[in-house]
Amino acid sequence: MNGQDITVLGAGVAGLAVARALALRGATVTVMEQADAIRDIGAGLQISPNGAVVLRALGLGAELDRASIRAEAVELRNGPDGSLVTRLEVGRLRPEQGYHFLHRADLIALLLDGARSAGVTLRLLQKVDRVDLSGPRPVLHMAQGGQVETSLLIGADGLHSPTRQALTGKVAPFFTRQVAWRTLIPCEAGAEAVAEVHMGPGRHLVSYPLRGGTLRNIVAVEERNRWVDESWTLRDDAMELRLAFRGFGPRVRGWLDQVQDVWLWGLFRHNVARQWHRMLPEGAVAILGDAAHPTLPFLAQGASMGLEDAWVLAGALETALSPSLTAHADLAAALGRYEATRAPRCARIVDAASRNARAYHLSGPLRDVAHLGLRIGGRLAPQMALSRFDWLYGHDVTRE
Repeated sequence: MNGQDITVLGAGVAGLAVARALALRGATVTVMEQADAIRDIGAGLQISPNGAVVLRALGLGAELDRASIRAEAVELRNGPDGSLVTRLEVGRLRPEQGYHFLHRADLIALLLDGARSAGVTLRLLQKVDRVDLSGPRPVLHMAQGGQVETSLLIGADGLHSPTRQALTGKVAPFFTRQVAWRTLIPCEAGAEAVAEVHMGPGRHLVSYPLRGGTLRNIVAVEERNRWVDESWTLRDDAMELRLAFRGFGPRVRGWLDQVQDVWLWGLFRHNVARQWHRMLPEGAVAILGDAAHPTLPFLAQGASMGLEDAWVLAGALETALSPSLTAHADLAAALGRYEATRAPRCARIVDAASRNARAYHLSGPLRDVAHLGLRIGGRLAPQMALSRFDWLYGHDVTRE
């Protein structure tokens, strides 16, 4: 890409991944991040094989293996008594890539190191108030005053993306009438590398080990009508979490008795962006990750979707960009291919995540029938449930 200047807005998973991918292809990349430091924040996340293959293609496979725990299985359990409903052997999915549990901060750290080692420049304290696409090039209006103009802007600026708003206008999401708590507790010795999903009427709880088995990640979801902000920084009283799951089994209650610090956020459904890029007379803009397709956390695909986006976008730009942005038609075609490739897949994932939430929260006779079907299926055809997701976990964007 011969030193082509590219500005990436946001130093999250998608932003740092696309920055490294572009820098490895020869671009000169600047990442602008609103925070004053890249901190050890967040909680656990899962990287399934379709995301792991991108990290390995970016040359970060060894770092991923060091920072993560390789998952053996996902267990669906009956919340009130803790009994096993079915076990999905995710460790057998594309073992050359692996299914991984890791702390979000550890994933950010390895991506940041990878971006810097590829020559990416990181600029902190760069909060953007507004993105202006009315002129010949994208212009960033900064919160601290001043403007930044760039030829090619990539918006990896997350859930409340100014770049997406500039592309598509402001669209209000709708409250799903679900809230989620997230917390970390010390992990018991010898914990299996298993994600446990404890399901109950109107609520469920997911837990798995992190950081070599020293921590246990917990995400708990409850249906409710009371509005809660869509923010990862809202603290809550741990007693509220315990009360919400007081009807669950002793294993879950034992975990929750250890909780001290807990965060609460409202779960909102966002539409996949109707437009992912725009050409300007002397430049272009594109979005990826949560800026393009925020998803509910019920399929554990947020990070992996961002990694897939990053690889596809970087590959599309590599085929189009000359040393200057004079090949306007080629760039337009490349960004069009990127959007056409990613939008349908991401819409399918977002929809599947929404359906998972409903399946976890069944009640009454319907719940009994569904759990019985899962138990029988798990005994007679243990791989059938996993095979339903071959389209998701078996997808490899690095070979497209």
